[in-house]
Amino acid sequence: MSSEDPSSSLDAAALLSAATPARRWWRSPRLWVALAALALALLALWFWNTSQQRQAAPVYQTEPLARGTLARTVTANGTLQPVRAVNIGSELSGTVRTVHVDINDPVRRGQVLLELDTERLQDQVRHGRAALAAAQAQVALAQASQLEAEATLREAQAQLARLQEVQRLSGGKVPSAAELDTARAAAERAQAALERNRANVLNAQAGVEQARANLSSHETNLGKASIRSPIDGVVLARSVDPGNAVAASLQAVTLLQLAQDLRQLELQVSVDEADIGVVSAGQPATFTVSSQPARRFAGQVSRVAFGATRADNVVTYTTTIRVENQDLSLRPGMTATASIVAVQRDNVLLVPNAALRFLPSDPAGAAPGGGGVLASLLPRLPAAAPRVARIDPRPGQRQIWVLQDGQPVPLQVSTGITDGRQTEVSGEGVVEGLAVIVSQGRAGGAGRP
Repeated sequence: MSSEDPSSSLDAAALLSAATPARRWWRSPRLWVALAALALALLALWFWNTSQQRQAAPVYQTEPLARGTLARTVTANGTLQPVRAVNIGSELSGTVRTVHVDINDPVRRGQVLLELDTERLQDQVRHGRAALAAAQAQVALAQASQLEAEATLREAQAQLARLQEVQRLSGGKVPSAAELDTARAAAERAQAALERNRANVLNAQAGVEQARANLSSHETNLGKASIRSPIDGVVLARSVDPGNAVAASLQAVTLLQLAQDLRQLELQVSVDEADIGVVSAGQPATFTVSSQPARRFAGQVSRVAFGATRADNVVTYTTTIRVENQDLSLRPGMTATASIVAVQRDNVLLVPNAALRFLPSDPAGAAPGGGGVLASLLPRLPAAAPRVARIDPRPGQRQIWVLQDGQPVPLQVSTGITDGRQTEVSGEGVVEGLAVIVSQGRAGGAGRP
């Protein structure tokens, strides 16, 4: 058996290896798998970046300018009151004997409402009449004394005249000087007595007038024991019953409360000092009450008080609103919330107040200038601040933003009154139907006012 040469076997293997060509690097399957995976990753990143840019694109919500009526109202709270309310009291002390009316009873002027016990008052009237009769008797006595004094005076004067005549006829021999002096003194005493009696008559007559005045006072008090209604109206409140004692003092006790006419009421509201400057008499007003929340009652401002009321460092002014209450659905004492129409504008352009507060901003995450996959991977510079138009500093000048070719454009306007939701605007370029931006959002997010 012939053995093979080992060296010859090695040479043959080398020749076979040299004859077989080497595999190229780009034919490696792993390389192409890795490149395909990288391409898919970049494509996914591009799609994600495009989606983010689409969601970050600004979306503007607009509302068109429209014409309408706008009113500035002043809101205030108050209480309904009768136009005229009267508190009925008693000037006299005593015991209530009879009460003729009750709550809600209609009354007429002069009608007796209640009566006090009159026994003591009647005794005073009888005493006054007796005192008047006594005073009149004193006048009669004084007048009789005056007549007596007049007769005595005439007698003394006649005696003096006779003596003077005798003296003349006798040539001054008779009567004596003493007799003449006595006659003169008697005449003077008679004159003084007459004057004194005249004074007594006047004094007695004055006593009669005083007694008559006292009697009249007692009779007046007796009449006041029957308390009568001073007005036509209705009884609102009653705080007395038969048998109650009434003690009159410096301030009369309120026994009954009357209202003149409940078909006419007044709503007295407290207007804040910040709003009182636009409130004046004659302005229309509406109000609601808790008993009928779905109904709005109409009224008109009749008076605005100059005097202020301060409570807890809040200054208010009482404003009176005249109210018609023909169906008697409103009652005194009800609490009401009133809206006074201070200023009203008709057929004016109105803009939502959100448009006056709106300010556009660059959306976060937006690409500064387009780009692509590479641009999305590169670091970005900070976004530039939004360009804001200069606002006129004059009062009443504001700025709104309108949408033109998909971009926000500032527009300066002059503002008027506002009701808290809409504002009157005017100015160059402000026309009906103009699209005004009220909020800004993103395609995939909520709007920003």
